[in-house]
Amino acid sequence: MRRVMLEENHESPRNRYAIQINHLRKAYKNIEAINGLSLKVPHGCFFALLGPNGSGKTSTLRILATLAAADSGSVIIDGIDAHKNPREVRKRIGYVGQEASIDKILTGEEHLRFTADLHHLPRNQGKERIEAVIEQLDLREWIKRRAGTYSGGIRRRLELACALLHNPEIFIMDEPGVGLDPESRHLIWNILKGCVNQGKTILMSTHQLDETESLADQIAIVDKGRILAEGSPSELKEKIGKEKLTIRTKEFCTSEEAEAVSTILKSKIGVEEIIINPCQGYALTVILNQLEKTPEIIDTIHYAGLPLFSYSNSKISLDDVYLRSTGRTLIDAELATVGTRDLRKERKQAMR
Repeated sequence: MRRVMLEENHESPRNRYAIQINHLRKAYKNIEAINGLSLKVPHGCFFALLGPNGSGKTSTLRILATLAAADSGSVIIDGIDAHKNPREVRKRIGYVGQEASIDKILTGEEHLRFTADLHHLPRNQGKERIEAVIEQLDLREWIKRRAGTYSGGIRRRLELACALLHNPEIFIMDEPGVGLDPESRHLIWNILKGCVNQGKTILMSTHQLDETESLADQIAIVDKGRILAEGSPSELKEKIGKEKLTIRTKEFCTSEEAEAVSTILKSKIGVEEIIINPCQGYALTVILNQLEKTPEIIDTIHYAGLPLFSYSNSKISLDDVYLRSTGRTLIDAELATVGTRDLRKERKQAMR
Protein backbone atom coordinates (compact mmCIF):
# COMPACT_ATOMS: atom_id res chain seq x y z
CA MET A 1 0.00 0.00 0.00
CA ARG A 2 1.33 3.40 -0.98
CA ARG A 3 1.88 5.97 1.73
CA VAL A 4 -0.71 8.75 1.60
CA MET A 5 0.84 12.12 2.38
CA LEU A 6 -0.76 13.70 5.44
CA GLU A 7 2.20 15.56 6.91
CA GLU A 8 0.40 18.16 8.96
CA ASN A 9 3.55 19.90 10.14
CA HIS A 10 4.53 20.85 6.58
CA GLU A 11 1.16 21.88 5.20
CA SER A 12 -1.28 24.53 6.27
CA PRO A 13 -4.73 23.25 7.33
CA ARG A 14 -6.15 24.73 4.14
CA ASN A 15 -3.80 22.68 1.95
CA ARG A 16 -3.80 19.49 3.94
CA TYR A 17 -6.13 17.86 1.43
CA ALA A 18 -5.91 17.89 -2.35
CA ILE A 19 -9.72 17.88 -2.60
CA GLN A 20 -12.34 18.89 -0.03
CA ILE A 21 -16.06 18.60 -0.70
CA ASN A 22 -18.43 20.06 1.88
CA HIS A 23 -22.19 19.35 1.97
CA LEU A 24 -22.52 19.32 -1.82
CA ARG A 25 -25.99 19.28 -3.36
CA LYS A 26 -27.13 19.13 -6.97
CA ALA A 27 -30.59 18.43 -8.39
CA TYR A 28 -31.93 18.10 -11.93
CA LYS A 29 -35.56 19.18 -11.62
CA ASN A 30 -37.09 16.50 -9.37
CA ILE A 31 -34.00 14.25 -9.27
CA GLU A 32 -31.52 14.87 -6.46
CA ALA A 33 -28.21 13.72 -7.96
CA ILE A 34 -26.02 14.80 -5.01
CA ASN A 35 -27.48 14.81 -1.52
CA GLY A 36 -25.23 16.60 0.98
CA LEU A 37 -22.04 14.79 -0.05
CA SER A 38 -18.84 15.56 1.90
CA LEU A 39 -15.41 14.11 1.18
CA LYS A 40 -11.72 14.76 1.83
CA VAL A 41 -9.03 13.37 -0.48
CA PRO A 42 -5.44 13.53 0.87
CA HIS A 43 -2.49 14.54 -1.28
CA GLY A 44 -0.75 11.61 -2.99
CA CYS A 45 -3.78 9.34 -2.74
CA PHE A 46 -5.50 7.14 -5.32
CA PHE A 47 -9.12 7.62 -4.26
CA ALA A 48 -12.06 5.80 -5.85
CA LEU A 49 -15.74 6.71 -5.76
CA LEU A 50 -17.48 3.35 -6.07
CA GLY A 51 -21.13 3.21 -7.01
CA PRO A 52 -23.62 2.33 -9.76
CA ASN A 53 -24.64 4.53 -12.64
CA GLY A 54 -27.01 7.18 -11.35
CA SER A 55 -25.43 7.38 -7.90
CA GLY A 56 -24.15 10.95 -8.36
CA LYS A 57 -20.51 10.24 -9.22
CA THR A 58 -20.43 12.01 -12.58
CA SER A 59 -22.32 15.05 -11.28
CA THR A 60 -19.83 15.33 -8.42
CA LEU A 61 -16.77 15.09 -10.66
CA ARG A 62 -18.15 17.63 -13.15
CA ILE A 63 -18.56 20.11 -10.31
CA LEU A 64 -15.00 19.43 -9.14
CA ALA A 65 -13.75 20.03 -12.69
CA THR A 66 -15.68 23.37 -12.80
CA LEU A 67 -17.85 22.07 -15.65
CA ALA A 68 -21.08 22.33 -13.64
CA ALA A 69 -22.31 24.41 -10.72
CA ALA A 70 -23.53 23.00 -7.43
CA ASP A 71 -26.86 24.08 -5.95
CA SER A 72 -25.17 24.43 -2.56
CA GLY A 73 -22.05 23.36 -0.70
CA SER A 74 -18.40 24.06 -1.45
CA VAL A 75 -15.47 22.50 -3.30
CA ILE A 76 -11.86 23.27 -2.39
CA ILE A 77 -9.14 22.06 -4.78
CA ASP A 78 -5.60 22.34 -3.40
CA GLY A 79 -6.74 25.14 -1.13
CA ILE A 80 -8.63 27.03 -3.86
CA ASP A 81 -12.39 27.59 -3.87
CA ALA A 82 -13.59 26.08 -7.17
CA HIS A 83 -16.64 28.33 -7.32
CA LYS A 84 -14.80 31.59 -6.65
CA ASN A 85 -11.67 30.86 -8.69
CA PRO A 86 -12.37 28.19 -11.32
CA ARG A 87 -9.54 29.33 -13.61
CA GLU A 88 -6.90 28.62 -10.95
CA VAL A 89 -8.48 25.25 -10.24
CA ARG A 90 -8.27 24.27 -13.92
CA LYS A 91 -4.52 24.93 -13.88
CA ARG A 92 -4.11 22.34 -11.13
CA ILE A 93 -6.28 19.52 -12.43
CA GLY A 94 -6.37 17.11 -15.34
CA TYR A 95 -9.87 15.90 -16.17
CA VAL A 96 -11.00 12.86 -18.16
CA GLY A 97 -14.76 12.63 -18.54
CA GLN A 98 -16.87 9.52 -18.98
CA GLU A 99 -18.05 10.46 -22.45
CA ALA A 100 -15.72 10.90 -25.42
CA SER A 101 -14.36 14.44 -25.72
CA ILE A 102 -12.40 13.83 -28.93
CA ASP A 103 -13.11 15.65 -32.20
CA LYS A 104 -13.23 12.99 -34.91
CA ILE A 105 -11.89 15.35 -37.59
CA LEU A 106 -8.70 16.37 -35.77
CA THR A 107 -5.63 14.18 -35.59
CA GLY A 108 -4.22 13.11 -32.24
CA GLU A 109 -1.34 15.57 -32.68
CA GLU A 110 -3.75 18.42 -33.39
CA HIS A 111 -5.67 17.61 -30.22
CA LEU A 112 -2.48 17.80 -28.18
CA ARG A 113 -1.39 21.09 -29.76
CA PHE A 114 -4.82 22.57 -29.14
CA THR A 115 -4.73 21.41 -25.50
CA ALA A 116 -1.24 22.90 -25.04
CA ASP A 117 -2.55 26.24 -26.35
CA LEU A 118 -5.54 26.09 -23.99
CA HIS A 119 -3.14 25.76 -21.06
CA HIS A 120 -0.93 28.56 -22.44
CA LEU A 121 2.16 26.38 -22.47
CA PRO A 122 5.21 28.13 -24.02
CA ARG A 123 5.94 26.76 -27.49
CA ASN A 124 9.10 24.83 -26.60
CA GLN A 125 7.60 23.45 -23.40
CA GLY A 126 4.47 22.47 -25.30
CA LYS A 127 6.50 20.55 -27.88
CA GLU A 128 8.43 18.74 -25.14
CA ARG A 129 5.28 17.80 -23.26
CA ILE A 130 3.53 16.60 -26.43
CA GLU A 131 6.47 14.34 -27.24
CA ALA A 132 6.55 13.09 -23.66
CA VAL A 133 2.87 12.09 -23.50
CA ILE A 134 2.98 10.51 -26.97
CA GLU A 135 5.74 8.22 -25.74
CA GLN A 136 4.11 7.69 -22.35
CA LEU A 137 0.78 6.60 -23.86
CA ASP A 138 2.39 4.73 -26.78
CA LEU A 139 0.51 6.83 -29.34
CA ARG A 140 3.23 7.22 -31.98
CA GLU A 141 1.55 4.88 -34.47
CA TRP A 142 -1.77 6.78 -34.38
CA ILE A 143 -0.80 10.37 -33.61
CA LYS A 144 -0.94 11.60 -37.25
CA ARG A 145 -4.29 9.92 -37.95
CA ARG A 146 -7.71 11.46 -37.48
CA ALA A 147 -9.26 10.59 -34.13
CA GLY A 148 -12.37 9.30 -35.88
CA THR A 149 -10.35 6.26 -36.99
CA TYR A 150 -9.27 5.39 -33.42
CA SER A 151 -10.55 2.43 -31.42
CA GLY A 152 -12.16 3.09 -28.04
CA GLY A 153 -8.93 2.23 -26.22
CA ILE A 154 -6.79 4.57 -28.34
CA ARG A 155 -9.31 7.41 -27.90
CA ARG A 156 -9.10 6.90 -24.16
CA ARG A 157 -5.31 7.04 -24.32
CA LEU A 158 -5.49 10.34 -26.21
CA GLU A 159 -7.90 11.79 -23.65
CA LEU A 160 -5.51 10.84 -20.86
CA ALA A 161 -2.60 12.32 -22.84
CA CYS A 162 -4.49 15.63 -23.03
CA ALA A 163 -5.12 15.50 -19.26
CA LEU A 164 -1.43 14.79 -18.57
CA LEU A 165 -0.11 17.44 -20.93
CA HIS A 166 0.19 20.38 -18.51
CA ASN A 167 1.56 18.07 -15.78
CA PRO A 168 -1.15 18.68 -13.15
CA GLU A 169 -0.91 17.58 -9.53
CA ILE A 170 -4.52 16.37 -9.32
CA PHE A 171 -6.40 14.10 -11.74
CA ILE A 172 -10.18 13.79 -11.82
CA MET A 173 -11.30 10.80 -13.88
CA ASP A 174 -14.83 9.62 -14.57
CA GLU A 175 -15.01 5.87 -15.29
CA PRO A 176 -11.57 5.73 -16.99
CA GLY A 177 -11.83 1.96 -17.48
CA VAL A 178 -14.94 2.09 -19.69
CA GLY A 179 -14.32 0.85 -23.22
CA LEU A 180 -10.69 -0.13 -22.71
CA ASP A 181 -9.08 -3.08 -24.43
CA PRO A 182 -6.75 -5.16 -22.20
CA GLU A 183 -3.59 -3.56 -23.60
CA SER A 184 -4.83 0.00 -23.09
CA ARG A 185 -6.17 -0.87 -19.64
CA HIS A 186 -2.81 -2.25 -18.52
CA LEU A 187 -0.94 0.76 -19.93
CA ILE A 188 -3.25 3.36 -18.42
CA TRP A 189 -3.37 1.70 -15.00
CA ASN A 190 0.45 1.62 -14.88
CA ILE A 191 0.63 5.30 -15.80
CA LEU A 192 -1.89 6.22 -13.11
CA LYS A 193 -0.03 4.18 -10.50
CA GLY A 194 3.18 5.93 -11.54
CA CYS A 195 1.52 9.34 -11.11
CA VAL A 196 0.49 8.47 -7.55
CA ASN A 197 3.98 7.14 -6.78
CA GLN A 198 5.25 10.58 -7.81
CA GLY A 199 2.99 12.20 -5.20
CA LYS A 200 0.14 13.20 -7.49
CA THR A 201 -3.50 12.74 -6.47
CA ILE A 202 -6.16 10.82 -8.40
CA LEU A 203 -9.89 10.86 -7.76
CA MET A 204 -11.60 8.27 -9.94
CA SER A 205 -15.21 7.23 -10.23
CA THR A 206 -15.97 3.62 -11.09
CA HIS A 207 -18.56 0.88 -10.82
CA GLN A 208 -15.99 -1.85 -11.51
CA LEU A 209 -14.91 -3.79 -8.45
CA ASP A 210 -11.74 -5.29 -9.92
CA GLU A 211 -10.10 -1.97 -10.79
CA THR A 212 -11.11 -0.52 -7.42
CA GLU A 213 -9.47 -3.39 -5.55
CA SER A 214 -6.24 -3.22 -7.56
CA LEU A 215 -5.80 0.55 -7.79
CA ALA A 216 -7.36 2.45 -4.91
CA ASP A 217 -5.74 3.42 -1.62
CA GLN A 218 -9.04 4.75 -0.33
CA ILE A 219 -12.66 4.17 -1.36
CA ALA A 220 -15.93 5.95 -0.77
CA ILE A 221 -19.10 3.99 -1.53
CA VAL A 222 -21.68 6.28 -3.12
CA ASP A 223 -25.39 5.65 -3.50
CA LYS A 224 -28.19 8.11 -4.27
CA GLY A 225 -25.84 11.07 -3.97
CA ARG A 226 -24.57 10.17 -0.50
CA ILE A 227 -21.43 8.54 0.85
CA LEU A 228 -22.34 5.43 2.82
CA ALA A 229 -18.91 4.07 3.76
CA GLU A 230 -15.30 5.18 3.44
CA GLY A 231 -11.87 3.68 4.05
CA SER A 232 -9.20 1.50 2.47
CA PRO A 233 -10.39 -1.68 0.69
CA SER A 234 -8.94 -3.87 3.44
CA GLU A 235 -10.45 -1.74 6.23
CA LEU A 236 -13.91 -1.78 4.71
CA LYS A 237 -13.84 -5.55 4.23
CA GLU A 238 -12.45 -6.23 7.72
CA LYS A 239 -15.30 -4.21 9.25
CA ILE A 240 -17.79 -6.58 7.63
CA GLY A 241 -16.47 -9.91 8.92
CA LYS A 242 -14.21 -12.86 8.18
CA GLU A 243 -16.23 -14.83 5.63
CA LYS A 244 -19.48 -14.80 3.65
CA LEU A 245 -21.97 -17.62 3.21
CA THR A 246 -24.65 -17.25 0.52
CA ILE A 247 -27.71 -19.46 1.04
CA ARG A 248 -30.74 -20.18 -1.16
CA THR A 249 -33.40 -22.27 0.52
CA LYS A 250 -35.28 -22.55 -2.78
CA GLU A 251 -34.55 -21.40 -6.30
CA PHE A 252 -37.20 -18.72 -5.77
CA CYS A 253 -38.32 -18.38 -2.17
CA THR A 254 -40.57 -15.82 -0.49
CA SER A 255 -39.56 -13.11 1.96
CA GLU A 256 -41.34 -15.02 4.74
CA GLU A 257 -39.33 -18.18 4.06
CA ALA A 258 -36.09 -16.21 4.01
CA GLU A 259 -37.02 -14.48 7.28
CA ALA A 260 -37.72 -17.88 8.90
CA VAL A 261 -34.22 -19.10 8.05
CA SER A 262 -32.71 -15.80 9.17
CA THR A 263 -34.42 -16.01 12.55
CA ILE A 264 -32.98 -19.48 13.20
CA LEU A 265 -29.44 -18.59 12.13
CA LYS A 266 -29.15 -15.24 13.93
CA SER A 267 -28.61 -16.95 17.28
CA LYS A 268 -25.69 -19.05 16.06
CA ILE A 269 -22.23 -18.22 17.37
CA GLY A 270 -20.09 -16.69 14.65
CA VAL A 271 -22.96 -15.07 12.75
CA GLU A 272 -22.29 -11.34 12.53
CA GLU A 273 -25.18 -10.31 10.31
CA ILE A 274 -27.71 -11.72 7.85
CA ILE A 275 -28.75 -9.72 4.80
CA ILE A 276 -31.76 -10.80 2.73
CA ASN A 277 -31.44 -9.73 -0.89
CA PRO A 278 -34.86 -9.50 -2.59
CA CYS A 279 -33.21 -8.71 -5.94
CA GLN A 280 -31.72 -12.23 -5.99
CA GLY A 281 -34.75 -14.31 -5.08
CA TYR A 282 -34.46 -13.56 -1.35
CA ALA A 283 -31.06 -15.17 -1.08
CA LEU A 284 -29.48 -14.86 2.36
CA THR A 285 -25.98 -13.43 2.74
CA VAL A 286 -24.66 -14.62 6.09
CA ILE A 287 -21.68 -12.59 7.34
CA LEU A 288 -19.48 -14.67 9.63
CA ASN A 289 -17.01 -13.26 12.16
CA GLN A 290 -15.34 -16.66 12.53
CA LEU A 291 -13.83 -18.92 9.91
CA GLU A 292 -14.93 -22.49 9.16
CA LYS A 293 -18.45 -22.01 10.46
CA THR A 294 -20.18 -23.08 7.24
CA PRO A 295 -20.75 -26.79 8.16
CA GLU A 296 -22.39 -25.80 11.44
CA ILE A 297 -24.70 -23.29 9.71
CA ILE A 298 -25.77 -25.84 7.08
CA ASP A 299 -26.40 -28.49 9.75
CA THR A 300 -28.63 -26.03 11.61
CA ILE A 301 -30.79 -25.59 8.50
CA HIS A 302 -31.07 -29.37 8.02
CA TYR A 303 -31.91 -30.02 11.71
CA ALA A 304 -34.69 -27.40 11.51
CA GLY A 305 -36.22 -29.33 8.62
CA LEU A 306 -35.88 -26.39 6.23
CA PRO A 307 -35.19 -26.80 2.50
CA LEU A 308 -31.77 -25.96 1.08
CA PHE A 309 -31.41 -25.31 -2.66
CA SER A 310 -27.75 -24.18 -2.71
CA TYR A 311 -25.00 -22.55 -0.67
CA SER A 312 -21.51 -21.20 -1.25
CA ASN A 313 -18.93 -19.48 0.90
CA SER A 314 -16.28 -16.96 -0.07
CA LYS A 315 -14.08 -14.19 1.21
CA ILE A 316 -15.58 -10.80 1.96
CA SER A 317 -15.51 -8.56 -1.13
CA LEU A 318 -16.20 -4.90 -1.83
CA ASP A 319 -19.54 -5.98 -3.28
CA ASP A 320 -20.41 -7.31 0.18
CA VAL A 321 -19.49 -3.92 1.65
CA TYR A 322 -21.86 -2.32 -0.85
CA LEU A 323 -24.55 -4.91 -0.08
CA ARG A 324 -24.30 -4.25 3.64
CA SER A 325 -24.43 -0.49 3.09
CA THR A 326 -27.39 -0.46 0.69
CA GLY A 327 -29.16 -3.83 0.95
CA ARG A 328 -28.40 -4.70 -2.68
CA THR A 329 -25.37 -5.67 -4.72
CA LEU A 330 -23.68 -3.31 -7.13
CA ILE A 331 -25.03 -5.26 -10.12
CA ASP A 332 -28.58 -5.09 -8.72
CA ALA A 333 -28.17 -1.34 -8.23
CA GLU A 334 -27.00 -0.96 -11.83
CA LEU A 335 -30.02 -2.86 -13.13
CA ALA A 336 -32.38 -0.79 -10.99
CA THR A 337 -31.25 2.46 -12.64
CA VAL A 338 -31.83 1.23 -16.21
CA GLY A 339 -34.60 3.27 -17.79
CA THR A 340 -35.18 5.46 -14.75
CA ARG A 341 -33.12 8.48 -15.88
CA ASP A 342 -32.98 10.61 -19.01
CA LEU A 343 -29.23 11.20 -19.21
CA ARG A 344 -29.57 13.38 -22.31
CA LYS A 345 -31.83 15.81 -20.45
CA GLU A 346 -29.52 15.83 -17.44
CA ARG A 347 -26.49 16.61 -19.60
CA LYS A 348 -28.42 19.40 -21.31
CA GLN A 349 -29.37 20.89 -17.97
CA ALA A 350 -25.78 20.59 -16.68
CA MET A 351 -24.55 22.73 -19.59
CA ARG A 352 -26.81 25.68 -18.72
